[in-house]
Formats: sequence, C-alpha cells, structure tokens
Amino acid sequence: MYEHKPVLFKEALEGLDVKPDGVYVDATFGRGGHAAGILERLGGAGRLFAFDRDPEAVAHAKERFGDDKRFSITHMQFSRLEEGLATMGCVGSVDGVLLDLGVSSPQIDNPQRGFSFSHEGPLDMRMDTDGGQDALQFLRSVAERDLVRVLREYGEERFARKIASHLVQTRKRSPEVFSSGGLTSKGLADLIIEAIPFRDPNKHPATRTFQAIRIYLNRELDELRDVLPIAKSTLKVGARLCVIAFHSLEDRIVKRFMRDASRDDPVYAGLPDIPGHARATMKLVTKAVKPSRQEIEDNPRSRSAVLRVAERVL
Repeated sequence: MYEHKPVLFKEALEGLDVKPDGVYVDATFGRGGHAAGILERLGGAGRLFAFDRDPEAVAHAKERFGDDKRFSITHMQFSRLEEGLATMGCVGSVDGVLLDLGVSSPQIDNPQRGFSFSHEGPLDMRMDTDGGQDALQFLRSVAERDLVRVLREYGEERFARKIASHLVQTRKRSPEVFSSGGLTSKGLADLIIEAIPFRDPNKHPATRTFQAIRIYLNRELDELRDVLPIAKSTLKVGARLCVIAFHSLEDRIVKRFMRDASRDDPVYAGLPDIPGHARATMKLVTKAVKPSRQEIEDNPRSRSAVLRVAERVL
C-alpha cells in the first residue's frame, strides 16, 4: 500500500508562483497534497477553489480543510470549471490553475474501485462513482472491433486485437464470467495475461488495457481537451496554468495546447502588425519538468510524471 504523495510538489508550487492574496484553483483535488501546499502559502485574503469528480475525494477535502474559510470544494468534473467558478464570481481573475491528471494512490489502492490489476475487487474504474457505465458493464456489451479501437487509441496496446478477441470469445463461451459481479479486476488481468504471447519484464501485461478502459470510461482525454482553453480563460494576465500529466497521450495534448497558445497565428507571420486576436495568449515558463531521481526512488508512481507551466500574457 502506497502512502499518498503529491507528485512534483515543490515544482508545481513554484510553477504556480503562489501569492499570499491570490486566487487559485486546484481542479483535481485528489487527496489534497498540492492543495495543502497552496494553502500554506496563502494569507488570510487568499482563496483556493478545489474541484473533483470523485465523491470520496470531495468528502476527504471537507474533512481535511472544511474549517478553512479560504477553501472550498465542489463535486464536479473539471470540464465544467468555468461554470463552477462563475458561481463564485472569479472567472478571469484567477492567479493560477493546477491540473494533476490521472488517478490518485488512494483510488488505485482501494480494491473496491477496480483501477488496479493487482487487487481482487469489483471491475468498476469510474472516477465518479455516482453514475455512468462501469468497466464490467462496458466489457459485457462492447463489440470486438470497438474494444480493439479503445485499446489501441487509449492504451497504445500492440496486442489489442489478441486481447479483444480473447475477451469476446470468453464472453461468448462463458457468459457467466461477465455476469454482474462475476469478473473482478484480478480476473480481467488474468484473461489479458492468457491473451498476450510476449511479456515485457518491466511492465505488467494488463497495464495498457486497464489504462485504456479507464481513460475511455471517464472520457479523460476529452475532458482534458475541453478544460485547457477553459482554464486559460479563467486566468488573469500574468497568471499561471500548471499541468501534471502521467502518460504520453495526456502530455501530448497539454504540450500542443501550450505550444499553440504561445505562438502568434502563423497566418500573420512576417507582418509588421498582428491583430490582437491573432497574438499569442500565453508564454511557456519552463521546459517539461520531470521528477528527480530521488523523488522516483521515494515514490515510484511519479516516474512517468511531466509538469508543464504556461503564463497568460494576453
């Protein structure tokens, strides 16, 4: 069992450049590691608005910081960030937004959530357990060709066709395996192992499949594409957007967004006067920041993390 440790903690807070009287947004509260650091740096006039789609995270936030008048938490997916901030009257006046993507250690380590192939538990994988299709329901009904697409697109799984075929054939031969409560997270991992002909000694065979199903069910990449321009729009000039990604699919989206926002519209390249709507709206603050060797030794789950920071300039 891992102790929850906020990844790139010092680097993220430096990226946000927290001001004592500033207004900050932690759009993925998780278990509040980064939020605690922000609150430590805020004075009495500062504010921290937190959001999370996981009811357990929201409950934890209220228990941990509920008495702090500078803090509030909203149960909401971050693609609705503008809606949440509008009710608080601070759209366009935020000093920093933090997005810490992926799943938290408590989510992974809780067998009831179904995120881990190492635990025996219900095959759920939903970030928001209050509704939506869980992983077992998905696998019970998904067509083989669609499952292949999900595994390739969201997991970059090279054995996608073999895994999908094996799962669907097992479903046809033994439908009771996929009945309600029949297939567990460990059971799914075992089926994946049966399907894969070659093993990577450094990675569990089920890693990419679990990632793919989780990302698909929770619309994680769509949510990320939606939230980035929204997060930028909430920032005042000089404010920072900090994003911590944990795999290449996420980081590619963040990198492309920040790169494009930090460049003038190429249509006007070489012209002496560039209209306001075509000018860069952000500037890159740092290159990609990765965990130190020491952090990876202390917290192996940080090894794939990448932090990117951009500042609004227009």
